[in-house]
Amino acid sequence: MAKRDYYEVLSVERTATEVEIKRSYRKMALELHPDRNPGDKQAEERFKECSEAYAVLSDTDKRAAYDRFGHQGLSGAGGGAGFSDMQDIFSQFGDIFGDLFGGGGGRRARRDGPQSGADLRTVVKLSLKDAVLGTKDELPLHHPGPCEPCSGTGAEDGKRKQCTRCQGTGQVAHARGPFLLQSTCQTCHGVGSTAERACTHCHGTGQVEVKRTVKVTFPAGIDDGQTLRVPGQGMQGTRGGPPGHLYVEVRVDGDPRFERDGFDLVHLQMISFAEAALGTERQIDGLDGQPIRFTIPAGVQPGDTVVARGQGVPRLGATGRGDLIVQVQVRVPKKLSRKARQLVEQLQEELPEE
Repeated sequence: MAKRDYYEVLSVERTATEVEIKRSYRKMALELHPDRNPGDKQAEERFKECSEAYAVLSDTDKRAAYDRFGHQGLSGAGGGAGFSDMQDIFSQFGDIFGDLFGGGGGRRARRDGPQSGADLRTVVKLSLKDAVLGTKDELPLHHPGPCEPCSGTGAEDGKRKQCTRCQGTGQVAHARGPFLLQSTCQTCHGVGSTAERACTHCHGTGQVEVKRTVKVTFPAGIDDGQTLRVPGQGMQGTRGGPPGHLYVEVRVDGDPRFERDGFDLVHLQMISFAEAALGTERQIDGLDGQPIRFTIPAGVQPGDTVVARGQGVPRLGATGRGDLIVQVQVRVPKKLSRKARQLVEQLQEELPEE
């Protein structure tokens, strides 16, 4: 039988725009879709016919050749639609069927080309000292990686063949009532091909367990909850694809002498009543082991602070350091000797009333 005019098949004028052609095809595809007409051979043939018409009229070169020479002109413009089966139609116009039937988008790329490696994530605990001063560490990693004997192909000799279930698309269509759902082919796992002979080392998966260590530098001043990105230290890519990245989340342990507040360090300093009244000099060892000296003035009150400038945390990504904030607490004796009590009573008489 002679083929009908493609414009007539889609019920559009010869001057129809691309949007009008696509809109008409979407409407017809919805009406004639095999899932809507199970067992109806006539609807199936019409579905193929309108899909062929759309394949030509949606292609600028093919449409120009068709407008000028009709069906005979398509041989010089890459041929007609030439669909081999229904799956071929769904594969070519997956975007349309995804919109209409919940297929989740257009044609998905087969995964037999270069694929980037997946990113890896790990959590590392640091002491406050290491977080403030910076440190280097070797992190153990355990993850899947390409099988070396088969170069990650899963095939004993590297030879693979087109998957017979998905016809090499990596996707299969499933009818769910009026809907057509697409999912990853379980036979080839979306690759589009299968091994002729499975690799005995990885049992055809193309992956094996990898154990390795990665040297990571933690910069001075890194804080709890921050994440380091180590480029190229994730999982290896497949078929020549680049590796992923390693993301290291930092957790900082507490410290008995210092508490971090941004780029400042806070230290609680206990002094006696006499020291609070008379003033005193104190010294503590910093996180780097170097002594830090500071003066507590006479008459300091409980809860007052003394600041040692530049003795805090290095400013990550900038210059300079935060401060050491010394919070003063006065230790009041719970028991007094008879002589100490007499001296305190005498002092009380000498002190002015406030």
